Amino acid sequence: MKPSLGLRTSQQLALTPQLQQSIRLLQMSTAELEQEVDRFLTENPLLEMAESNTGATAEAPEGQNAETAAAETADDGLAGSAESWSSSGSRANHDDDDWWESQRIQPIGLREHLREQAHSLKLSDRDRAWLDTLIESLDDDGYLRDSLEELEESVADFFSEHFGDRLDPDELILGLKLLQSLDPRGIGARNLQECLLLQLEGWHAVPPGAPQAAINDNCLALSKKIVGDMAHLNALGAKDFNGLCQTLRCDKESLRQAVLLIQGLNPKPGAAFLEDAAESIVPDVIAYRMSTRKSNRWQVRLNESAVPRLSINPLYAELIRQERASSMTAQLQEARWVIKNIQQRFDTILRVSQAIAIEQQEFFEHGEIAMRPLVLREIAERCELHESTVSRVTTNKYMLTPRGTFELKYFFTSHVRTEGGGVASSTALQAKIRQWVAEEDPRRPLSDQQFSDRFASEGIQVARRTIAKYREALKIEPVSQRKKL
Repeated sequence: MKPSLGLRTSQQLALTPQLQQSIRLLQMSTAELEQEVDRFLTENPLLEMAESNTGATAEAPEGQNAETAAAETADDGLAGSAESWSSSGSRANHDDDDWWESQRIQPIGLREHLREQAHSLKLSDRDRAWLDTLIESLDDDGYLRDSLEELEESVADFFSEHFGDRLDPDELILGLKLLQSLDPRGIGARNLQECLLLQLEGWHAVPPGAPQAAINDNCLALSKKIVGDMAHLNALGAKDFNGLCQTLRCDKESLRQAVLLIQGLNPKPGAAFLEDAAESIVPDVIAYRMSTRKSNRWQVRLNESAVPRLSINPLYAELIRQERASSMTAQLQEARWVIKNIQQRFDTILRVSQAIAIEQQEFFEHGEIAMRPLVLREIAERCELHESTVSRVTTNKYMLTPRGTFELKYFFTSHVRTEGGGVASSTALQAKIRQWVAEEDPRRPLSDQQFSDRFASEGIQVARRTIAKYREALKIEPVSQRKKL
């Protein structure tokens, strides 16, 4: 067989740089897009943030495909004002802007919260430095995992240099007590048992569902007795109520009140705080009710604060217009593509979100119990997009609703067939299970088989193993662990 050279023609699909950029921007989260926009502004001097407060176009263009639109060739003409190439358009006025602002997460870290309290204490520089060390050593749940001796060793040189000598054992304990006196109670514990005891020592509130009169000295003393002994705690975890009554020599009602008090304690007191580095979820779209004489439906609009407002620097644009051979022509073209692709990204997100809102109207009215089954293909067909495009749009993109903020993927659920030939969404079934658990008799909780039987009585066949999967997804304990006195 001899090697030879020959020519042949073939066709293959190639992604242009502009289309690649369009796809890449489409699959970014809001935070990632913000970083990418910063990079664009740094690398391309023709791009700038628009001074106008107008947001992105509030209505999606009909019949426009995100994948093909991005591949269109840019207009050869270089003339045009900054407004012509801005990524922002007309802004629709909505009464719920204040409501959106009230929903924004204002994160405060656990350590910042503790430092603010420590600042108000009258301490020497030495004691304050040690307290700051302890605060910085807490984990995200509020626990002090390292021993005091290990922490002291880590700052020994600092204290010797700045204060003349190392910390003594009494100072170590004093700093720990100061830390554990801060809010929330339980902070600075070395283990779960100490965390619960600290909260009982500083008890000042009644857990949900517990009558005020029930939290008396006897109840508090019994709670401390249970928490203070690991054998009692293990028995409580195993729901061995009869054994606890015998060991503690108390009646069931007294034990019930003590258990209720313990259950109201927080095993992770630091987890209630958002860490400084935690990223706030910024919704891409906002659902709102549009009431007219003919209809009362839920619609979706863009969250304008999430839309970057870019424009072309008019001075540079005019210089390039006058000198068509300018070396900056390529940068102008790139800037135009950036603005167009960002606009196309939000147009596509809006179109998909509007389609989701049309399909899930009952969810907005009645909650997840009314969620209907929905798959990517349905939305792709409605929007005339490829399923992969819808998948990119719904990943790490969020919708703010009066019922909470949800990733767009949340609205897509699998289904279970009913006896009547219909379908029920898995989300609605899980909501039913959560509702039944909330309403069940805690002394006789429902088993997975009983859940299955209840669904069967409504014409929905759900296997017991499927019930168990739903229950675990909801973080609901099995029947043996839900039983109470």
